[in-house]
Amino acid sequence: MTSESEETSRPESDPATVRRVVIASFMGTMIEWYDFFLYGTAAALVFNKLFFPELDPATGSIAALGTFALGFFARPVGGVFFAHFGDRVGRKSVLITTLMLMGVATFLIGVLPTYETVGIWAPILLVSLRLIQGFGVGGEWGGAVLMAVEHGHKGKRGFYGSWVQAGVPVGLLLATGVFSLCTLMPEESFLAWGWRIPFLLGIVLLAVGMFIRLQITESPLFAKMSKQGNQAKIPIIETLKRHPKNVILAMGMRFAENAGYYIFTVYSLTYATQQLGLPKSTILNGVILAAFAQLIAIPYFGALSDRIGRRPVYMAGALAMLVFPFLFFIMIDTQSTALIWLAIVLALIIHASMYGPQAAFFSELFGTNVRYSGASLGYQLAAPFAGGLAPMIAAILLQWSGGKPWPIAVYLALTAVITITSVWFTKETHQVDMDH
Repeated sequence: MTSESEETSRPESDPATVRRVVIASFMGTMIEWYDFFLYGTAAALVFNKLFFPELDPATGSIAALGTFALGFFARPVGGVFFAHFGDRVGRKSVLITTLMLMGVATFLIGVLPTYETVGIWAPILLVSLRLIQGFGVGGEWGGAVLMAVEHGHKGKRGFYGSWVQAGVPVGLLLATGVFSLCTLMPEESFLAWGWRIPFLLGIVLLAVGMFIRLQITESPLFAKMSKQGNQAKIPIIETLKRHPKNVILAMGMRFAENAGYYIFTVYSLTYATQQLGLPKSTILNGVILAAFAQLIAIPYFGALSDRIGRRPVYMAGALAMLVFPFLFFIMIDTQSTALIWLAIVLALIIHASMYGPQAAFFSELFGTNVRYSGASLGYQLAAPFAGGLAPMIAAILLQWSGGKPWPIAVYLALTAVITITSVWFTKETHQVDMDH
């Protein structure tokens, strides 16, 4: 138990400061994920034609989605690298660096020459910039989440942390919305130069994000720990020595959430346009509608986890993921616009029930001196296998089944089993003393 003197000495931010930090973390995350989702949308719709034109359409899509997956394999590396400095030097400086990496990489993708111009160098350059994107976002999540959660007050950590998560659907909304507008131009113009516009706009968002992030203050929990000289010498080693179980459980909790999200928002574009012959706008508009719904659902589930606990809210979402993927593809296969939109909305609400409590849940599993490393490891180590490979696995499964989506639904159900098991073995954390 924490003594009374320790309680009174705990740093506590005033409500106005908390709001500023949450808004800054939300905005920064929104911008970073705009960059990240933009790539996923382009990989599903145009990169196979522009960077892998020598391959047949199905194989080209797998190759393009493979470059999407590569960014996820860079994320754990970025997570470990930036978490070390986040636990040693501070959260704020790391967040400024990760934002810069993502913004510059996104802008450069917008000026890349295509295969027609430079041949094999085009996909090589694309992959290189994708790896830089993944490296940057690998360090982003942990810092943004900790700034919000560590500034927040006990009893509202789930709500505050969920607003950082809510930056993700807004980033998705921006990326999909801008890309959707660009697809309205003639196909020839879109493939020639129109696809570059959303990437070039990333430099404007970068400037806005940098201005906002420079205004926030360091986490009070980190500041207190730093003043006392309690930083871990090598945070990643300390995390693996003291919290190996929690790292593994956090990884497992990500599987259903992460795989489901990228199937529903990235691969559904490929499936609907190439397999069903539907217009791009049908799925893109459905994703936009679902992102609005998720923007409301994520803070709701974060706040609900403050009241009833992280485990029951997270478990409910994982259980829903056991059965919903089968219904999802049934609804998509009707080719009814209304049912397709409803399917995507329901999918992202289910995702929100896990994603909303996740920021606080993962943060509460680790002590302040290794929290950046612990939360980042659990979150990012799962990313390549759960989310990064999901669209490519789905494409391979669809090709194997002769165009039938049921193996993809089975695959998502299996990821749900991993998540359900992990949540079952994880302790409830919503009332823990993060300072202690």
